[in-house]
Order: sequence, then structure tokens, then C-alpha cells
Amino acid sequence: MLKDIFAKSKKKKYATIPSENAKHDVPEGIMTKCPKCKKIMYTKEVKKNAKVCLHCGYHHPMTSQERINNLVDSDTFVETNKEMTSLNPLNFPDYMEKIEKDIKKTGLNEAIVTGTAEINGYKTVIAIMDSHFRMGSMGSVVGEKISQAIAQAEKLSVPFIIFTASGGARMQEGVLSLMQMAKTSTALKKYSSSGGLIISVMTHPTTGGVSASFASLGDYNFAEPGALIGFAGRRIIEQTIREKLPEDFQTAEFLLEHGQLDAVIPRNELRERITTVLAIHEQGVTSW
Repeated sequence: MLKDIFAKSKKKKYATIPSENAKHDVPEGIMTKCPKCKKIMYTKEVKKNAKVCLHCGYHHPMTSQERINNLVDSDTFVETNKEMTSLNPLNFPDYMEKIEKDIKKTGLNEAIVTGTAEINGYKTVIAIMDSHFRMGSMGSVVGEKISQAIAQAEKLSVPFIIFTASGGARMQEGVLSLMQMAKTSTALKKYSSSGGLIISVMTHPTTGGVSASFASLGDYNFAEPGALIGFAGRRIIEQTIREKLPEDFQTAEFLLEHGQLDAVIPRNELRERITTVLAIHEQGVTSW
């Protein structure tokens, strides 16, 4: 009896290791980790909150379709120029393969979606850049779709709203990409001169030639909290001026403080704030 008890006491205890086939991991996509506060949340709850972190307010990137669902009245969005796609005028190696890959990944034909929509009953033309397609880079098709959307807003005599999210000009199209800065800016000037209302909402990130052209030409220039907005990169600027830049340099809050934005608006408040602007504009046009 004592021998048996002694033998049992000598046995070592080991942790049980699950087999390789055992499925103990959380299914992919169920949870979301905030890149700012590092808190882990149910993805479903984050989406319900317009993809804004429930703990720190970090604004996760939105797809163009998510933006439409969050902003415009149900069943009022009618897309325009959906089938317009990029070519490869400079014969840049592997460019079309990358375009095809993004088309399959996102279900979009280009880095911007345009169309007509209503926001709380107010008719608008809206353009939404999508950073999930070639990082929202601005090529010939992006510039053309924006220009045609502006022309449509002028024809319909309705406000033009654009949401920007871009890494800048699309290098594979070279100077043709840079020409879109002038093209879109000219279209906005013509529309503005005819009395049109332009609302620009800059989201993370809005950089390069996009920030230096149509993104900054609104009658109202808004931004989402924490959005990176700027032309050249931080490192390039510091090396050029040989000075250390502030930590919050090129953030939406920094630009607001220095007079380059009209307001920084949390995503959950954006629909209401834009509605207010549209109402003021319509009343002013009617009075005029």
C-alpha cells in the first residue's frame, strides 16, 4: 500500500498538448485589434460603431461601400461610370496584373466610386476614394471619374461631396497621373464659379498629389480624427529643412489648429454635420 502511494507521488505532471488537428483558434475575422490602443473587440461591434474603436475612438479604414451605407439614405445611391477601368499607356511592367488582382480582391474597377445619392433627403453627387484599391492612388481613371462627377453635379445643380483616401499619384501612369491634379482642380473651379457647393472630407491617409489638388479645394474642408494629411513625407521634409517636426505634424488636428481645415468631425457625427451644411446651402440658394 505504502509502495503504491510512493509510486504515485513520484509521477510527474505534464500539461496536455492539443493535437495539430484540434481547432481551438478563434475563427479569422471574429475579433479586431485596435492598432492604437491595442484593445481587442468583436469585429461585429466595431462595424456597428461605424468602424470606430469602442475604447479610444480610433477610426479604422472604411471601404467605399461601407462609407455609402454609413452616410447616405437607404436605396438612394446610383453609381456612375462603374465600368470605367485603367489601361497601361506607359506599358509599365506588371501594372495590369496588379489592377486585375485588386479588382478581384475589392470587387471595384478603380480606386474611386462616384454616383448620385441623398443625405437626409438632400440630393448630392458623391465621390468616395477607396484605399483598398491600389492604396487609393490617383490615376487617369480616378481623375476622369471625379471630373465627370463634378460636371454631373453642375448639370443637376446639386452639391458635390468627395471623401479622399489616397497615397497620392499612381506612379505606373507617370505624368498622366500628375495631370489629374490640374484636370480635377479646373473642373472644381468651373463648378464653384457656377455657384456649386463643394464639401471635401479627408480621411486617413490623404497624401501626395491628392492633398495638393481636389482634396483641399472644398468650400468646406473637413477631416476625420487622426487622419494623416500632407504632401511630402515626414522624413523628406525633415531632411530638407534640417529640423525636427512636431509629433502631431500632418495630423487632422494639427491642420485644424493651423487653419487648414474647417473642422475635424468624428465619423458618427459626420452625417448630421453634412446635413446641416446642405440645409444651410439650400436655404441660401432658395433665398438668393
